[in-house]
Formats: sequence, C-alpha cells, structure tokens
Amino acid sequence: MTTPTSTARTLVMGARDGIGRQLLSRFVDADLPVRASSRSPHGLAAGIDSVRADLTDPRSLHAAFDGVARAFIFANPHGVDGVIDAARAAGLERLVLLSSGSVLHPSSAGNVIAEEHRAVEEAFAAAPDLTVIPLRPLVLASNSLAWAEPIRRARSLDLYRPDAVTAPIHERDIADVAFAALTGALDPRLSDILTGPERLSQRDQVAIIGATVGRDIAITELDREQARERFGRFTGAAEAEAILQFLDDADAGNSLSTETVSHLLGREATSFGRWASDHRADFA
Repeated sequence: MTTPTSTARTLVMGARDGIGRQLLSRFVDADLPVRASSRSPHGLAAGIDSVRADLTDPRSLHAAFDGVARAFIFANPHGVDGVIDAARAAGLERLVLLSSGSVLHPSSAGNVIAEEHRAVEEAFAAAPDLTVIPLRPLVLASNSLAWAEPIRRARSLDLYRPDAVTAPIHERDIADVAFAALTGALDPRLSDILTGPERLSQRDQVAIIGATVGRDIAITELDREQARERFGRFTGAAEAEAILQFLDDADAGNSLSTETVSHLLGREATSFGRWASDHRADFA
C-alpha cells in the first residue's frame, strides 16, 4: 500500500470511536489534511481541525462537509438523506461507508441489523452522482469490550452460545482498509466481507483475553431468554433478537473467515491475540 500525496481534505466522522480514532491517526501520521468530527469532539488531539457533527443533524453535516473532498462515515439508517445532501453540496469525490458484512452473508438475510445496513447501502447506491465505497466487516473484535467490566469486576462472564465461532477483525485493519479506500490506493469496486484471520469460539476468545491479563475467567452459559433480557438492557427488542440470531448462526458454523484484508493490504490480518494484547488495559 503506497502513501498518497493528495492535498484534498478528508472528513473522518466518529473520530473518537475505535475505528475512527485509528483512521484519524493514519492521516495525521501521513501528514495529510484531515478534519475530525464526532457528536462531542472535545478531547481530540490539539491542532486537529475538529467539528461537532451528528449523522441525524443535517445542519451539522453541511458544516462538517464544507471544504472536504472525501469522507468516512458509519452507516446510520436515520441520517442517509442528510449525508447525501451534504455530500452533494460539498462536491464530494469519494465517501467510504462503514457497513456490515452481514449484507453479503447469505444466512444473515432477514436479520434486522443486516437489513438496516442493506437499506443504507441501497440508499447511497440510488445516488449515482456519488462515489460510495462500502466496507463490510462481519464481526468486530471490539464487540468483546462489552466483556471488560464483568471480567475486571468478577473474573467471570455470562455468555449466550459460548461455542459460537467467528473471525473477529481488529479495528486497526478496518482503519487501514478505509485509509486505502479514501486515498485512492484501492479499486472502489473492491468491497468483500472483512474478517480476522482465524475462526475462534467465544470461549476461545475469552481464554485468550484471560491469558493476556494473567487470570482464569469463568464462563456461565445463558439460555435464550436470559440472553434476550441481557441484551435488551442496552438495545431495543428487535436489535436484541438480531444479535441472538447472529450468535445462533455462528453456533451453527455459518460465520466465515475471508482473506480479503490480506488481498487488499498485502499483509496478514491482525490476530485476536494481538487485539487482546492491544486492549489489555481494558480487561486488567
């Protein structure tokens, strides 16, 4: 992957989150013009052009997109029209959309979360004057940060389908693909499912985290009703059911691993072990 020389400014939305923060650092390290945005941009590094922006607030989007040529955004079914209007007004060259691999994953069809991402992609596809590159990670390694508090507090974890197997992808790899897509180092038509390099059960992932922090972590298996209630504390009922469906599918062996990251970046995808090491402080 070559380093670009373009002076066009790029907008990174969600710059305080894991993927956005990693992507922002790529532009800073390459000394390329970048603007960071989030719902609350306070706390971003001094000297970075930063603005407040919300995908569901059209007025904030026009201000954030003003003067930029490219943008990275997260799929949000409630903000598509505003993003399209702001992107057109700014004359955007390219927009990289963080979507979901579930859009391409056959056994995820009909899942509420998968269909929300599909609807966002279709809305952008219906705007032919915009060049939109969807990135489609299937399972984020950072989802495991939801385990951090109970691991720190009790050295135990309640899991639904602990033997469900997935190939979690490090946010660093997603940021590297996004950087390449934004700067023109990737063919815009290349957008397959992004995964980590190895398929691991949730039980295996917990063991890796435990080895990283030097402690044994006990696992208690939740039944479906217990898990629905647990997930429902943090999301709506439909989304909770969608998460259960993803885990049911993974438990049936249907969550795949691809070589897309290595094909796009010319290096191996980052292991879950490395991800756990990078996030040791979160679990210790």
